[in-house]
Amino acid sequence: MSGARADNGLLAAQPEAVVQLPLDFFAELMPQIDDLAELKATLYFLAAIQQKEGDYRFMRLEEFLADDCLMAGLAISDKSMSPAEILNGALDKALERGTLLAADIAIGAAKRRYYLWNDDGGIALQRRLQAGEWRPVAADEIELLPARPTLYSLYEENIGILTPMIAEAIKEAEACYPRAWIEDAMRSAVENNVRKWTYIEAILKRRQAEGRNREIGGRHDRRRKRTATGKRQRTVRS
Repeated sequence: MSGARADNGLLAAQPEAVVQLPLDFFAELMPQIDDLAELKATLYFLAAIQQKEGDYRFMRLEEFLADDCLMAGLAISDKSMSPAEILNGALDKALERGTLLAADIAIGAAKRRYYLWNDDGGIALQRRLQAGEWRPVAADEIELLPARPTLYSLYEENIGILTPMIAEAIKEAEACYPRAWIEDAMRSAVENNVRKWTYIEAILKRRQAEGRNREIGGRHDRRRKRTATGKRQRTVRS
């Protein structure tokens, strides 16, 4: 997850190193950016993120701060502020513009902010970070846990072909039942060799009904106990 790094930051001079920029950066984003520090921070992010390895790529604030070249370049933007203050302001503007996304997570007693590019991959990664699908591997580093398969892929792998009607039924089930229930119901369908959505749905409905019955029964039991102990009884006088 971490990329090649030189003493002065991520962007070490490398032979034949090439940085790719999204086409929409030139067509849509660059014309809107009117702050030099924001432009520098955005370009740095795009270059640095390509030096990293792994499927999940993001930047920590400390990685920006550790690059001497970037900080020296930011220092000339505004002599009345420190480079760190300029950087924080530039990143805040990139977040407000929607260029970057941020995920704030706690590692021990410390809070860390991770920056991501605002595209489909970045949005999905932000959700995973915020959902806690990661584990700390060092005082200031994290590692994402293996992605959980979706219920749709679980159905395809274990039950059968995912038709549009089945996909809609799974979507409705996700809104009504806990994911663990649906997974358990699919597991029961496989174990009993009844690989049908109707069977899975019947298990979910039965489990929900049993839960309601237990709740109602529990309330009745509590009422009976109160009556047996003489509490909350009324005396009827003639």
